[in-house]
Amino acid sequence: MAHSHSHSSPQPQRPHDGNARRLRLAFVITAGFMVIEVIGGLVSGSLALLADAGHMLTDAAALLFALLAVQFSRRPPNARHTFGWLRLTTLAAFVNAIALVVITILIVWEAFQRFRHPQPVAGMTMMVVAVAGLLANIAAFWILHRGSEEKNLNVRAAALHVLGDLLGSVGAIAAALVILLTNWTPIDPILSVLVSCLVLRSAWRLLKESLNELLEGAPGSLDIPALKRGLRREIPEVRDVHHVHVWLVGEKPIMTLHVQVIPPHDHDGLLARIQHFLEHHYQIAHATIQMEYQPCSVPECHINETAAEHAHHHHH
Repeated sequence: MAHSHSHSSPQPQRPHDGNARRLRLAFVITAGFMVIEVIGGLVSGSLALLADAGHMLTDAAALLFALLAVQFSRRPPNARHTFGWLRLTTLAAFVNAIALVVITILIVWEAFQRFRHPQPVAGMTMMVVAVAGLLANIAAFWILHRGSEEKNLNVRAAALHVLGDLLGSVGAIAAALVILLTNWTPIDPILSVLVSCLVLRSAWRLLKESLNELLEGAPGSLDIPALKRGLRREIPEVRDVHHVHVWLVGEKPIMTLHVQVIPPHDHDGLLARIQHFLEHHYQIAHATIQMEYQPCSVPECHINETAAEHAHHHHH
């Protein structure tokens, strides 16, 4: 029996410098516009603008928290935290997703109250501030969205907060137009509910992904039975694959697995082929592989053998 692992570290080289810059810029824009919105709400006496300023305050706090998480994730591994602080960014995404869900529920509740008891809205002031908010949110969202190719949950969570405000600004502009043209104020809560539903859908998906990572779940895109079949098919020396465990650390997949093999003439060569298969087909650069030369006796192996025999007979 051999126990080996690849030497690719799960710790990224110089992690997420660009993400930190994006989050910092987005925080400055969001916090700055929040102050403008508070002033606009006080001058116009608009409760809607003050409420949206509260939303912006929550977004600014979420961006700050995400920025701190990225900074902490740069800390190198040590004897106690052997993977470093990479999981902190996932925790930040999870908290941000929960905050988005809570904010959406509060917005829907407030919209319901305003639909029952309409309040006067200063349409022109609402339009001016909403247009300014749209421009600020477009700038912040563009800054954050440039990092989306890295598939960073933390930056995506922050971008979702800004997207909620961006859609809210579009809705506020549409509502302000209707109010200016027709003076029909119920349009304000109606559009608020529609925008909230769009944000809630994205927030729920983000919540599931971050929770799956925190619970050591395998990536949703990884088909473990297909991985086992592929290893047996591509590498003839592999007789069986079992005890497969896959989880994410800082969105980097980590794997441990037992591989029953025909005793190889070149142990290191066979190990390298298995590692290459995992990295080439599944982007798993860090895998701990236990190679076994004796027949496997665990129940999982018997199940696999029975399934393989059934497939063989069915093929004939």
